[in-house]
Amino acid sequence: MKETTGKITFKGNPLTLLGEEIKVGDKAPDFTVLSAGLAPVKLSDYDGKVRVLAIYPSIDTGVCQAQNRRFNAEASNLGDAVILSVSCDLPFAQSRFCAAEGLDKVITLSDHKDVDFGTKYGFLIKELRLLARGTVIVDKDGIVKYVEYVPEVTTEPDYEAAIKVVKELL
Repeated sequence: MKETTGKITFKGNPLTLLGEEIKVGDKAPDFTVLSAGLAPVKLSDYDGKVRVLAIYPSIDTGVCQAQNRRFNAEASNLGDAVILSVSCDLPFAQSRFCAAEGLDKVITLSDHKDVDFGTKYGFLIKELRLLARGTVIVDKDGIVKYVEYVPEVTTEPDYEAAIKVVKELL
């Protein structure tokens, strides 16, 4: 499996990403993750929609919680685009957080079982077996239109840049 070292850091320390780096213009690879109800979910289940993949390490950290709150708030202004919130957290933890916070517009998906998303998109952190923070936007035809691997895992993604791309695709 391909490894990329130093693209991202955690508190300034370089980490290794596993898998193939996704790039703008790529055909978005299909992947399988788990829903809140433990059912398999694929990216292709949302074909025909603009898909925002909001990727984060752990719902139990403040930055990840802020990221989910922000994307949930933005979802109202994004038409029929879907926000797929992906981490290696267990589905139970994702659901508990969203229920407690009243987040009802992001769709939480867990990559914990097979890390299929993480390896196909190059977001799996080797040292932690968590996903790096970032955003990937896939258009209605399945083409990647935006990619951000947040350089420092403890900082939030560039929401404005991502939302601008989504609005252009709607």
